[in-house]
Amino acid sequence: MAEDHQRMSTGVRIVGQHPLATDAAGRLRSRIGTVFPSHRVVVTLPGIHATQRLAYLELLNEEREQQGRSPLSRHEQSELWDESVDLIFDPDAILIRPDPARMQLAFQADEVLQEIVSKYRIRFLYALNEQVRDAVKRRGECWRVSPLPRSAAEMRQMVASSRIAIAGREIYYYNRVTGTRFLTWDEFDRLGMLEDAELQKHLVEIADFSARTNPHGSPEIAFFVAGKRFSKADFARYDFRAIAPELLHQAFDDLRAAFHEAVPPELRRDDPNDVVWRNRMCAALIGREEDVVSEETLLGLSPEFYMQIEWLPGGRIEEGELIFDPIFEEPSHSGRSADVFGLCDDKARKFIFNFVREHGDLEYVNIGRVINSLSRRRPQDRGRRDVYIAQIKLRDVEKEIISILRMQKWGMREHLDQGKSLLDAMIESEEYTEYILDRRLGCKQLGMNLPSRVTARKISERYQGAQTGCNGITIWSPYFERDYIHGIATDKTPQHKFQSDRYAFEFARLLGAAAAPNLIVGRCDLAMRVLFDDGDEVIVEDAAGMPRELVVADQTGTFCDYLRDLQAVAQEYAVPVNRRLELVSDREGFARIYLTAFLKRFSNIQREYRKRRRAFDTLFKHRRRDEAGSFAYRWEKVLERLDRADPREIQERIRDSLDVDLVRPPRPHHAAVPAALGP
Repeated sequence: MAEDHQRMSTGVRIVGQHPLATDAAGRLRSRIGTVFPSHRVVVTLPGIHATQRLAYLELLNEEREQQGRSPLSRHEQSELWDESVDLIFDPDAILIRPDPARMQLAFQADEVLQEIVSKYRIRFLYALNEQVRDAVKRRGECWRVSPLPRSAAEMRQMVASSRIAIAGREIYYYNRVTGTRFLTWDEFDRLGMLEDAELQKHLVEIADFSARTNPHGSPEIAFFVAGKRFSKADFARYDFRAIAPELLHQAFDDLRAAFHEAVPPELRRDDPNDVVWRNRMCAALIGREEDVVSEETLLGLSPEFYMQIEWLPGGRIEEGELIFDPIFEEPSHSGRSADVFGLCDDKARKFIFNFVREHGDLEYVNIGRVINSLSRRRPQDRGRRDVYIAQIKLRDVEKEIISILRMQKWGMREHLDQGKSLLDAMIESEEYTEYILDRRLGCKQLGMNLPSRVTARKISERYQGAQTGCNGITIWSPYFERDYIHGIATDKTPQHKFQSDRYAFEFARLLGAAAAPNLIVGRCDLAMRVLFDDGDEVIVEDAAGMPRELVVADQTGTFCDYLRDLQAVAQEYAVPVNRRLELVSDREGFARIYLTAFLKRFSNIQREYRKRRRAFDTLFKHRRRDEAGSFAYRWEKVLERLDRADPREIQERIRDSLDVDLVRPPRPHHAAVPAALGP
């Protein structure tokens, strides 16, 4: 055979060009390959996978003939054929297409490929397949799933760049993998504004191409999220080329109504800024049945996490032994790029160490990095804000454990960067940990619904920072671990849910009740802007999809404002209502329920404090009191402020800032008990 043959220094044989070889224009010389793990051979010859297999069998028989040996028997050829694995080449990656029932063969192929290209560049396809997913996950290698857009901006760009036309307007969203063009109800609805001739042209186009399949066997046009309720069959009833002008719009209206009914309400409007619509469209554009996907959607995480997690190399447990991913040991000369260095986050290894120490029966653990803030708060430069997610499976427990790991904002590294001595940095880091935990206890004491379990832990790191004299020393960095809350942040709740009065009213009740402790504990940023309904408040729904509970996932900013009177900031708590008034059908009812829940919760907290005043007042007496801002002092001032507050006056301040007029009920003579009289 005249084709190129290479034998790498590792002993791996390449029949054809290197998998990532490019031509003078920078294009890949081959887009597919086949690997024979038992022979340590990779075939990249032009053609399809079947012809590559045939070519290698022919090559083997030619070589055997030259050696005076008989050709492979039909059985031997069949065995060799079955022991091969398909590959697909991207400009920067090799994608393994495994047989889900034979994942061990895919992993053998992976090991062969790692001898000729960095492991960082090798990924697995079909990750939505349960067998493939579980096999990759059990190796602690969720990061091997080929990356997709991981930010809302990247996803919006993906959607925008997918717009395509056939012969008319750009009304389709194009899947580059399958070749299918998706038509949404919103785009179809807009066709109704066209002149008759142009409308007819587009209807002919849709009817024609929705009835066709491309060479991949995929439909040329598909109707986005319409399922089987609306399809090419609906168009087949009409001959739009010969339709009478007076019947054109009637036919269009009938199709539009049928399409409308087939599409879920929340997906009828094209809105890349809506998290639900954007997620579904991106899922369609990446070909979820055929392409590489993110793992986070399979963990039961809320839509806000979709494509926001970068899975990291870690380790796997085999026969009770912890085996770290060998990518950490790859030398720089093997093509380990800056991306690889970024992927090899040493903190992931340290987290796994802690999990192994805590759990003696780990089956696997995967660590992911949350790469974009899920909060609406303005970014702040100071302090550490690294957030990770851990997926843990114990051998005798059926359900996986999902945990959130958040690095402490101020640790030894940050204090050293400020020029503090090593001893001072260590002491101040420990004091800040105590402050965080005290703050959490204070929030719970004052009625804030926080996660039931939060654990403070540490990992060791090598310091490399502004204080160069300390570079290379070992420091201990604190972090907090909590259970993942299976819900959706209040500020990211899909808008369509508020179309249900029942949902909207229960949401208002929970949000109003949560606003009371948030105001009491003075939750603000450093600029004294109120933090509420901004990404940390999570709505947990019941089995019927109705709001059941509101949990505050993180108490960031609490006790920041401990001196201002509560009336001075009360108007800020009208914002959560105002931003949703256009979404609800009963504006007055929504606002009134919010205000009522706020008043009831605030009054109950105040009443509870006055009933058990000594227990509250002495809770942090053992802590150092410093009027410069120690937590004991902040706690004291917050309780004093709570005691003198008038709940109804605060409620009326909020009411005055609402964008809806509410009739005030008559005020009782004894709405609030004077502090001096006790409970």
